[in-house]
Amino acid sequence: MPPLLLDLSQFLRSLPDIYQRNIIDADKQPQFLIFVSFTLTFLVVRAITISIRDGRKLPFIRNIEAAGTHIHHLVPGIVLLLVVGYLAVAIRDGYAYAFAIAYGIGAALTLDEFALWLHLEDVYWLEQGRISVRAVLLFAGFVGIVGVGAIFFLEIGKSFAQNVVEHPGL
Repeated sequence: MPPLLLDLSQFLRSLPDIYQRNIIDADKQPQFLIFVSFTLTFLVVRAITISIRDGRKLPFIRNIEAAGTHIHHLVPGIVLLLVVGYLAVAIRDGYAYAFAIAYGIGAALTLDEFALWLHLEDVYWLEQGRISVRAVLLFAGFVGIVGVGAIFFLEIGKSFAQNVVEHPGL
């Protein structure tokens, strides 16, 4: 049986149509932006915290402290959620995309430290800290499937599968 390869160019050409039908035409762009900003923020924050924990010296990447107190990233997350929530109610029109992105970022910063809420102590790297990852996955799954819509992701998967082709030359 010949090996299978992805026709990446054809797959990538199918994505704008899928996005148009399932996100723009369905008026789900704010939900999509929440999902993307939430997921990307979580991944970046986890990479940063792992780098800090491993002692890697990277510019502008370090723990934040004020008067000798470590500021957990859930603090700016909570502030961002409070500000965005207020602005979304007070202003409403014209800023849905910006609010969606800011909300996704704030939710990721906050839920990544869900274990701190629960245990009221820093258990980020302990077994109890894994509940934060579960909370993130639960929220991302909910926003992705309910907010954005499972059909969007199913169509992407279907397009991916349709663009896997046999490659007899390998």
